[in-house]
Amino acid sequence: MKVRIGFIGTGRIANRHMEKLCKIKDVALVSVCDVEKKEAEKMTKIWGGKFYTDYRKMLDKESLDAVYICLPPFAHTDQEILAAEKGINLFVEKPLALDLKKACQISKIIEESGVISSVGYLYRYSDIVNRAKEEVSQGKIALILGHYLCPMPSTRWWRNKNESGGQIVEQTTHIFDLARYLVGEVNTIYGQRSRGLMEDVENYSLDDASCINLYFQSGAVGSISSACTLKRGRDWGINLIGKGFRIDLLLSSHLLIISNGKRREIKMQTDPYQAEDEAFIE
Repeated sequence: MKVRIGFIGTGRIANRHMEKLCKIKDVALVSVCDVEKKEAEKMTKIWGGKFYTDYRKMLDKESLDAVYICLPPFAHTDQEILAAEKGINLFVEKPLALDLKKACQISKIIEESGVISSVGYLYRYSDIVNRAKEEVSQGKIALILGHYLCPMPSTRWWRNKNESGGQIVEQTTHIFDLARYLVGEVNTIYGQRSRGLMEDVENYSLDDASCINLYFQSGAVGSISSACTLKRGRDWGINLIGKGFRIDLLLSSHLLIISNGKRREIKMQTDPYQAEDEAFIE
């Protein structure tokens, strides 16, 4: 019996998920929805299924086992709530919402509905991240350093904080998620930001950079930095420091473990996108 899938949002990330879903046995794309008819139709020409421009009609008319919600942050309204109330399992690309109140509302309704839900924190499914988690379990962490450094994406909505939520919400959220995954929950948090370098950029209302200090329940301290001012290149990762060891996670490629004077480099073997989609479907 095939798992019947629908998509709300048909952009780059939606097509990437569909590419991975096609490799999973017994998955069928039933329908897609996008406010831009041309984009919705384009996705169905590639992957099949029926297209809609109104997600409410799609959720009403189609018998879906699960729906992937792949929207820009500002476009999230009641899609998750409607799907959960109809008993449709949910995969939602991060961020779930632009503010905590909305995220908590969605979380409460999903919990009450009993549907399966997943948010697209793909690095939790990476083999090198889970190898790092194994290493961390053998020794207490004193310090965690995280960073997400990149050029500013060309997408116009990304540079508007009211639409994207800013870099912390839209990108560095991955690093915060992994900090909690690897080290545990946070007791206190303090942050600072800088502005003024990107005043020549039209419609720009973001922080140029930020630095967030964390104090974990475990007693560890941490700092997570973000910047979107580079011309080219992207660097994102986490460093974990404990007694006599250091673990460096370069999330795009490999893990470096330095312990007892020895260095071990472990290259990433899994495709985190494929792994997270398989976990959700299974």
